Amino acid sequence: MQAFHPELESWRPRLAQLAAQAVADQGPDGAHDLNHFERVWRNAQALLAQYREADALVVLAACYLHDLVNVPKDDLRRSSASRLSAGLARERLAALGFPADKLAAIAHAIEAHSFSAGVPATTLEARIVQDADRLDGLGAVGLARMFYIAGRMGSALAHGSDPLALDRALDDKSYSLDHIEAKLARLPGMMQTDAGRRLAEARLATLTAFRTAFAAEWTGITHVEA
Repeated sequence: MQAFHPELESWRPRLAQLAAQAVADQGPDGAHDLNHFERVWRNAQALLAQYREADALVVLAACYLHDLVNVPKDDLRRSSASRLSAGLARERLAALGFPADKLAAIAHAIEAHSFSAGVPATTLEARIVQDADRLDGLGAVGLARMFYIAGRMGSALAHGSDPLALDRALDDKSYSLDHIEAKLARLPGMMQTDAGRRLAEARLATLTAFRTAFAAEWTGITHVEA
Protein backbone atom coordinates (compact mmCIF):
# COMPACT_ATOMS: atom_id res chain seq x y z
CA MET A 1 0.00 0.00 0.00
CA GLN A 2 1.02 3.61 -0.52
CA ALA A 3 2.67 5.36 2.37
CA PHE A 4 0.64 8.13 4.05
CA HIS A 5 0.22 10.96 1.59
CA PRO A 6 -1.50 14.10 2.92
CA GLU A 7 -2.80 15.19 -0.50
CA LEU A 8 -4.37 11.78 -1.12
CA GLU A 9 -5.93 11.73 2.35
CA SER A 10 -7.30 15.22 1.79
CA TRP A 11 -8.95 14.43 -1.53
CA ARG A 12 -10.15 10.88 -0.93
CA PRO A 13 -13.27 11.72 1.16
CA ARG A 14 -14.32 14.39 -1.33
CA LEU A 15 -13.90 12.00 -4.25
CA ALA A 16 -15.80 9.32 -2.35
CA GLN A 17 -18.63 11.79 -1.82
CA LEU A 18 -18.80 12.48 -5.57
CA ALA A 19 -18.89 8.75 -6.27
CA ALA A 20 -21.57 8.15 -3.62
CA GLN A 21 -23.73 10.89 -5.09
CA ALA A 22 -23.45 9.34 -8.55
CA VAL A 23 -24.50 5.96 -7.14
CA ALA A 24 -27.49 7.57 -5.40
CA ASP A 25 -28.52 9.40 -8.58
CA GLN A 26 -28.35 6.27 -10.76
CA GLY A 27 -30.01 3.83 -8.39
CA PRO A 28 -28.78 0.72 -6.59
CA ASP A 29 -26.24 -1.52 -8.30
CA GLY A 30 -24.36 -3.82 -5.96
CA ALA A 31 -21.65 -4.48 -8.55
CA HIS A 32 -20.89 -0.79 -9.13
CA ASP A 33 -21.48 0.82 -5.76
CA LEU A 34 -19.18 2.79 -3.48
CA ASN A 35 -17.67 -0.47 -2.23
CA HIS A 36 -16.57 -1.22 -5.81
CA PHE A 37 -14.77 2.13 -6.04
CA GLU A 38 -13.07 1.48 -2.69
CA ARG A 39 -11.91 -1.97 -3.84
CA VAL A 40 -10.59 -0.58 -7.12
CA TRP A 41 -8.59 2.01 -5.19
CA ARG A 42 -7.18 -0.71 -2.91
CA ASN A 43 -6.20 -2.73 -5.98
CA ALA A 44 -4.57 0.37 -7.42
CA GLN A 45 -2.63 0.97 -4.20
CA ALA A 46 -1.16 -2.53 -4.48
CA LEU A 47 -0.03 -1.68 -8.01
CA LEU A 48 1.23 1.78 -7.08
CA ALA A 49 3.54 0.15 -4.56
CA GLN A 50 5.30 -1.42 -7.55
CA TYR A 51 5.17 1.70 -9.76
CA ARG A 52 6.06 4.58 -7.48
CA GLU A 53 6.76 6.87 -10.41
CA ALA A 54 3.02 7.01 -11.19
CA ASP A 55 0.95 10.02 -10.12
CA ALA A 56 -1.06 8.56 -7.24
CA LEU A 57 -3.48 11.50 -7.11
CA VAL A 58 -4.47 10.95 -10.74
CA VAL A 59 -4.97 7.26 -10.04
CA LEU A 60 -7.00 7.96 -6.90
CA ALA A 61 -9.40 10.32 -8.68
CA ALA A 62 -9.86 7.98 -11.64
CA CYS A 63 -10.54 5.00 -9.36
CA TYR A 64 -13.35 6.79 -7.56
CA LEU A 65 -14.87 8.48 -10.60
CA HIS A 66 -14.48 5.90 -13.37
CA ASP A 67 -18.15 4.90 -13.24
CA LEU A 68 -19.80 8.27 -12.72
CA VAL A 69 -22.05 7.31 -15.64
CA ASN A 70 -22.96 3.65 -15.21
CA VAL A 71 -24.66 2.08 -18.23
CA PRO A 72 -25.95 -1.53 -17.90
CA LYS A 73 -23.80 -4.13 -19.64
CA ASP A 74 -26.63 -5.12 -21.99
CA ASP A 75 -27.33 -1.51 -23.01
CA LEU A 76 -26.35 -0.46 -26.55
CA ARG A 77 -24.82 2.72 -25.09
CA ARG A 78 -22.38 0.73 -22.95
CA SER A 79 -19.31 1.57 -25.04
CA SER A 80 -19.84 5.31 -24.48
CA ALA A 81 -20.13 5.13 -20.68
CA SER A 82 -16.44 5.71 -19.94
CA ARG A 83 -16.28 8.73 -22.26
CA LEU A 84 -19.33 10.22 -20.55
CA SER A 85 -17.84 9.48 -17.13
CA ALA A 86 -14.56 11.14 -18.12
CA GLY A 87 -16.32 14.32 -19.23
CA LEU A 88 -18.46 14.49 -16.11
CA ALA A 89 -15.44 13.84 -13.89
CA ARG A 90 -13.61 16.80 -15.41
CA GLU A 91 -16.60 19.05 -14.71
CA ARG A 92 -17.08 17.87 -11.13
CA LEU A 93 -13.38 18.02 -10.28
CA ALA A 94 -12.96 21.49 -11.76
CA ALA A 95 -15.88 22.69 -9.64
CA LEU A 96 -14.11 21.36 -6.53
CA GLY A 97 -10.88 23.17 -7.39
CA PHE A 98 -8.95 19.98 -8.18
CA PRO A 99 -5.48 20.65 -9.67
CA ALA A 100 -6.25 21.63 -13.26
CA ASP A 101 -3.01 20.19 -14.64
CA LYS A 102 -4.18 16.68 -13.69
CA LEU A 103 -7.66 16.74 -15.22
CA ALA A 104 -6.64 15.55 -18.69
CA ALA A 105 -4.71 12.60 -17.25
CA ILE A 106 -7.66 11.63 -15.05
CA ALA A 107 -10.09 11.85 -17.96
CA HIS A 108 -7.85 9.62 -20.07
CA ALA A 109 -7.53 7.04 -17.30
CA ILE A 110 -11.31 6.95 -16.88
CA GLU A 111 -12.01 6.69 -20.59
CA ALA A 112 -9.40 3.95 -21.09
CA HIS A 113 -10.52 1.77 -18.16
CA SER A 114 -13.51 0.34 -20.01
CA PHE A 115 -13.37 -3.10 -21.64
CA SER A 116 -16.13 -2.22 -24.11
CA ALA A 117 -14.80 1.22 -25.10
CA GLY A 118 -11.56 -0.22 -26.49
CA VAL A 119 -9.56 2.96 -25.77
CA PRO A 120 -5.78 2.23 -25.50
CA ALA A 121 -4.27 3.21 -22.15
CA THR A 122 -1.31 5.40 -23.08
CA THR A 123 -0.12 6.47 -19.61
CA LEU A 124 1.11 4.50 -16.62
CA GLU A 125 -1.73 5.92 -14.53
CA ALA A 126 -4.33 4.75 -17.06
CA ARG A 127 -2.76 1.30 -17.18
CA ILE A 128 -2.89 1.03 -13.39
CA VAL A 129 -6.54 2.13 -13.22
CA GLN A 130 -7.54 -0.28 -15.98
CA ASP A 131 -5.80 -3.18 -14.23
CA ALA A 132 -7.23 -2.22 -10.83
CA ASP A 133 -10.77 -2.17 -12.18
CA ARG A 134 -10.40 -5.48 -14.02
CA LEU A 135 -8.96 -7.14 -10.93
CA ASP A 136 -12.30 -6.52 -9.22
CA GLY A 137 -13.88 -8.76 -11.85
CA LEU A 138 -11.72 -11.71 -10.78
CA GLY A 139 -11.40 -13.80 -7.64
CA ALA A 140 -14.16 -14.41 -5.10
CA VAL A 141 -15.54 -10.87 -5.32
CA GLY A 142 -15.50 -11.01 -9.10
CA LEU A 143 -17.43 -14.27 -8.96
CA ALA A 144 -20.12 -12.71 -6.77
CA ARG A 145 -20.33 -9.68 -9.06
CA MET A 146 -20.62 -11.93 -12.11
CA PHE A 147 -23.69 -13.73 -10.79
CA TYR A 148 -25.19 -10.51 -9.43
CA ILE A 149 -24.95 -8.82 -12.83
CA ALA A 150 -26.24 -11.91 -14.62
CA GLY A 151 -29.25 -11.97 -12.31
CA ARG A 152 -30.04 -8.34 -13.11
CA MET A 153 -29.84 -9.18 -16.82
CA GLY A 154 -32.07 -12.23 -16.47
CA SER A 155 -29.41 -14.78 -17.43
CA ALA A 156 -29.58 -18.42 -16.35
CA LEU A 157 -26.90 -19.75 -14.00
CA ALA A 158 -25.60 -22.25 -16.57
CA HIS A 159 -26.59 -24.36 -19.55
CA GLY A 160 -28.74 -27.26 -18.39
CA SER A 161 -26.73 -30.17 -19.82
CA ASP A 162 -23.42 -28.65 -20.95
CA PRO A 163 -22.31 -26.08 -18.33
CA LEU A 164 -18.70 -26.05 -19.57
CA ALA A 165 -19.65 -25.51 -23.22
CA LEU A 166 -17.84 -28.65 -24.33
CA ASP A 167 -20.19 -29.20 -27.30
CA ARG A 168 -21.63 -25.74 -27.91
CA ALA A 169 -20.52 -22.16 -28.38
CA LEU A 170 -20.04 -20.01 -25.29
CA ASP A 171 -22.99 -17.68 -24.66
CA ASP A 172 -22.47 -15.52 -21.60
CA LYS A 173 -25.57 -13.44 -22.32
CA SER A 174 -27.72 -16.52 -21.73
CA TYR A 175 -25.59 -18.42 -19.19
CA SER A 176 -23.70 -16.71 -16.40
CA LEU A 177 -21.10 -19.45 -15.93
CA ASP A 178 -20.01 -19.01 -19.54
CA HIS A 179 -18.72 -15.55 -18.65
CA ILE A 180 -15.68 -17.03 -16.93
CA GLU A 181 -14.36 -18.54 -20.16
CA ALA A 182 -15.88 -15.99 -22.53
CA LYS A 183 -14.30 -12.94 -20.87
CA LEU A 184 -12.78 -13.30 -17.42
CA ALA A 185 -10.21 -15.93 -18.41
CA ARG A 186 -8.85 -13.45 -20.93
CA LEU A 187 -8.19 -10.71 -18.40
CA PRO A 188 -4.75 -11.80 -17.10
CA GLY A 189 -3.37 -11.70 -20.63
CA MET A 190 -4.85 -8.23 -21.13
CA MET A 191 -3.34 -6.70 -18.00
CA GLN A 192 -1.26 -3.62 -18.65
CA THR A 193 1.24 -4.09 -15.82
CA ASP A 194 3.30 -7.08 -14.73
CA ALA A 195 2.10 -6.67 -11.15
CA GLY A 196 -1.52 -6.61 -12.32
CA ARG A 197 -0.98 -9.74 -14.39
CA ARG A 198 0.40 -11.67 -11.44
CA LEU A 199 -2.55 -10.71 -9.25
CA ALA A 200 -5.00 -11.49 -12.05
CA GLU A 201 -3.58 -14.96 -12.63
CA ALA A 202 -3.93 -15.79 -8.93
CA ARG A 203 -7.53 -14.56 -8.85
CA LEU A 204 -8.43 -16.36 -12.08
CA ALA A 205 -7.36 -19.64 -10.46
CA THR A 206 -10.19 -19.13 -7.96
CA LEU A 207 -12.71 -18.80 -10.79
CA THR A 208 -11.33 -21.78 -12.70
CA ALA A 209 -11.57 -24.03 -9.65
CA PHE A 210 -15.11 -22.82 -8.97
CA ARG A 211 -16.17 -23.46 -12.57
CA THR A 212 -14.99 -27.07 -12.41
CA ALA A 213 -16.63 -27.69 -9.03
CA PHE A 214 -19.87 -26.01 -10.14
CA ALA A 215 -20.10 -28.15 -13.27
CA ALA A 216 -19.51 -31.33 -11.26
CA GLU A 217 -22.38 -30.51 -8.91
CA TRP A 218 -24.60 -29.20 -11.72
CA THR A 219 -24.32 -32.36 -13.80
CA GLY A 220 -23.90 -34.86 -10.98
CA ILE A 221 -20.67 -36.09 -12.57
CA THR A 222 -17.81 -36.35 -10.08
CA HIS A 223 -15.00 -35.83 -12.59
CA VAL A 224 -15.61 -33.02 -15.07
CA GLU A 225 -12.93 -32.02 -17.56
CA ALA A 226 -12.52 -28.24 -17.79
